[in-house]
Amino acid sequence: MSLDKNLFQQPSNKLLAALPVKDYERLVPHLKLVTLSVQQILYEAAEPITQVYFPDKSMVSIVTTMEDGSTAEVGIVSNEGMVGIPVILGDKTTTTTAFVQISGAGMQIDADIIQAEFNRGGAIQTLLLCYVQAVYTELAQGVACNRLHTLEERLARWLLTVSDRLESEDFPLTQEFIAQMLGVRRSGVTVAASTLSRAGMISYKRGHISILNREDLEATSCECYRVIQNELARLLGNQPRRDRR
Repeated sequence: MSLDKNLFQQPSNKLLAALPVKDYERLVPHLKLVTLSVQQILYEAAEPITQVYFPDKSMVSIVTTMEDGSTAEVGIVSNEGMVGIPVILGDKTTTTTAFVQISGAGMQIDADIIQAEFNRGGAIQTLLLCYVQAVYTELAQGVACNRLHTLEERLARWLLTVSDRLESEDFPLTQEFIAQMLGVRRSGVTVAASTLSRAGMISYKRGHISILNREDLEATSCECYRVIQNELARLLGNQPRRDRR
């Protein structure tokens, strides 16, 4: 990927963009613009995390893998967040795996450097702790959602979340992949997606999904979508934005 210096001056990642100028500029010499390719593994379960990522227009899935090889998505990260939370929590290994779901750009930084910056305290620590709390809310709400809500409601919530993170109504996703991420059978996703499609909320063709009626899709989604969005806005939406140049 050719280096676009404007991405350093005006980062698309919302965490980086929220940092005060002096804190962000301290990170810049250590940030590297990288391409995140589909299925690229950013860290694996039980392996040391050596690099932390701040995605731009890419999306990363955080998944848990069972002994039989089945997987379930426990979180997604795009331009609102950071891949590698265990690093700032004092350890560099975790039971989850992070891999790229939708390709795009991202900022990479050495895990030791971001850990040291976090331990300095100040704005970086405050911002990242708010992000950790937002992720905790998403995980907790997700557990309740998976237990209490229908697959159709969960699919609507998930598609809205993906749309928000990518800031797009169109994105490449296969039903097989969605089934893996939701931890259900593909046949269940096919039925749920067909219901949403017949209602005119989405269109699905050859691994590409488009949201056609967002208002109806939000009405179909369970309340978990709004709870998570409100908490993200409360914790991160009011962060002071650094001056753009």
